Amino acid sequence: MSDMDLDVHRSGTDITEALRADVREGLRAKRKWLPAKWFYDARGSALFERITELPEYYPTRAEREILRGHAAGIADITAAHTLVELGSGSSEKTRLLLDALGAHGTLRTFVPLDVSESALAEAARAIAKEHPALAVHGVVGDFTEHLDLLPGERPRLVAFLGGTIGNFLPLDRAKFLRSVREVLDPGEWLLLGTDLVKERETLERAYDDREGVTAEFNRNVLAVINERLGADFDPGAFEHVSYWDAGNEWIEMRLRARKPMKVRVPGAGIEVEFAEGEYIRTEISVKFRQEGVRAELAEAGFRLDRWWTDEEGRFGVSLSCATDGAGGMIE
Repeated sequence: MSDMDLDVHRSGTDITEALRADVREGLRAKRKWLPAKWFYDARGSALFERITELPEYYPTRAEREILRGHAAGIADITAAHTLVELGSGSSEKTRLLLDALGAHGTLRTFVPLDVSESALAEAARAIAKEHPALAVHGVVGDFTEHLDLLPGERPRLVAFLGGTIGNFLPLDRAKFLRSVREVLDPGEWLLLGTDLVKERETLERAYDDREGVTAEFNRNVLAVINERLGADFDPGAFEHVSYWDAGNEWIEMRLRARKPMKVRVPGAGIEVEFAEGEYIRTEISVKFRQEGVRAELAEAGFRLDRWWTDEEGRFGVSLSCATDGAGGMIE
């Protein structure tokens, strides 16, 4: 069996402190909001895995189709010694990259990074078992905070898949892409998954399925706050809303109060009032166009090298190279 190491840069106490800060800020705002990352406790992660299998939710299938068709080419172009996966989850799609890089003969280390220690350890052990010649070095942390702590031999390929980049507001997205560029040397690589702009009906259906799994997933953020901060939210008192904001070209997920209520959050030291119909924004999911992705990557210090879509043109995967800061690439 291969080596499997685990670095923990974020403890349960750290997670609770971060949640407390976000709840205080977001639920006391004039227009209430919560970050999407708080969906993902063990139950939330399991619900999201169910979402990826729903007929309405196309992004996972579309991205998998792209990777299945181009993983070998990605391995040839990058010749990466280290594959870094941000927000690894189950690492299911990344297995296509691991297989291709392994077949290419260059890959030596896999570095999955995720905020959930239990999920990361399980995924890392499975990868280590499947790839006995590979060093697997898991990192428990937040990819918005701990990028500079990533191990691995150069050249590295950083994979940020699933369209998760769309959960960032524009300024935060620019900051994140710059932070990725700052930890890479010129000539290293970023593989980025981006959901694309398409007709409203398809987008809204993908985030409001008939079985109600997405609604359950959305309300799970309230269960997380109840569990970690001792709040008394009644998740059933909130209605799931999926809304396409054409001006910003993003899907917005909301929880709308079905009635007036007052919620105590002892762990954050606050009490929150809701009017009937008032909502909490729990997620944005930006949809992209190729020219926009190219421009944002260039602004961060990357040169778009390859662009692929699935057969129906629903999802885009880009491979970009870190430049030397003068618009070129150091060979």
